Parts: sequence; C-alpha cells; structure tokens
Amino acid sequence: QVQLVESGGGLVQPGGSLRLSCAASGSIYSIDTMGWYRQVPGKQRELVATITRSGSPNYADSVKGRFTISRDNVKNTVYLQMNSLKPEDTAVYYCNPVPYGSRSWGQGTQVTVSS
Repeated sequence: QVQLVESGGGLVQPGGSLRLSCAASGSIYSIDTMGWYRQVPGKQRELVATITRSGSPNYADSVKGRFTISRDNVKNTVYLQMNSLKPEDTAVYYCNPVPYGSRSWGQGTQVTVSS
C-alpha cells in the first residue's frame, strides 16, 4: 500500500497563503482520484478538494475560489495551494484517495490561521 506523507502546514495570518504537499512512497498513477481532507477536533473529517488522474479538480463550496489542488503523477505528489486563508480554515489537513476505503490516515499537517 502506498504511504502518504503530508507537509507544508504552519501558522499564517488571515489572508495569507500556504502550499501543502502530499508525497507518496510509490506511484499514485493507479489511484483515480486523490483528495485533501481536513479535520477540526470534535468535528467530522471534511473533504475539501479532489483531483482525478487526468487532473480534473473539484472543491467544497467553503474553499472554492481560494484553494487549488494539483497533482504530479511523475513526482507522485499532490499539492494544495491555499490562498486568502481564513481562521475557519484552521485544521489538520490530510491526503488520501477518494474514497479512502479501509486506508489508514497519515499524521497530517497542521494549518493554523490566526493573527
């Protein structure tokens, strides 16, 4: 099973930007759809962006127009460019296939938006 490692999170002021990366230990080409999820303590995990093998993206309404998902099938990496960040974007961000089935979750990367 391909292992996924998220990175790129941090503390940023409202209106700022971050770029998250999800590096796979092997090929992601066989995975049709990859996604970025986020979770706030005490709340359900939310799917915020997906991208197909061919590069077709889809976004949750809460991030549409601010986040951009991309995928490099050669580098086996999925990215999430986050602009115009808001305090409500604060969460731990994870990547996983969509649907994730029985796959486990990685450690994620913490994004904190605060002044």
